Amino acid sequence: MASTLCCRADALRTISSSATIRRRLPLVGAFCVFTLGISNLLPTLSFSAFRTGTAQSLPFAPFLRSKFGSRSAGVGSVRMEGSSDTTVPSIVVYVTVPSREVGKKLAESLVREKLAACVNLVPGIESVYEWKGEVQTDSEELLIIKTRQSLFEALTAHVKANHPYDVPEVIALPINAGSLPYLEWIKNSTRD
Repeated sequence: MASTLCCRADALRTISSSATIRRRLPLVGAFCVFTLGISNLLPTLSFSAFRTGTAQSLPFAPFLRSKFGSRSAGVGSVRMEGSSDTTVPSIVVYVTVPSREVGKKLAESLVREKLAACVNLVPGIESVYEWKGEVQTDSEELLIIKTRQSLFEALTAHVKANHPYDVPEVIALPINAGSLPYLEWIKNSTRD
């Protein structure tokens, strides 16, 4: 009987603990969105304004300065809104492929042709989509390609020429900020 009560007490503590965690997760998510996404919410606001003191009138400025110090943008990072001599406007491109073999072959050809600096192969994704009037579900792999924005058209042509799908996914997202050495590496690892 005593061991049964101990087990039940442990179970109640576990349930209570997991319920607490579940209640806190939305707060953690909101905090992350607020603190990490503030520059995306206010694109005209540069974090350099916090360093120079020109953002004093904003209601959240003291919070950001107190939590993140005067180096909100981070050491060694750069905003990509304007080009510098050492970086170029860069993008991340998503391409799905039907198998690891196809993905690896395509990734290697993109890097060899200097159309991409780096390609990540992400296994085990499942895609649900409509094709020819029917909902399809397929196992695929995702290629995450880092390259120059100016190479998007050439990269797209290369993917179309070397991909087994009739309509391959080729979606580009801008890199708005990043580590300066990494962005320089993208520039130096791809063709002009």
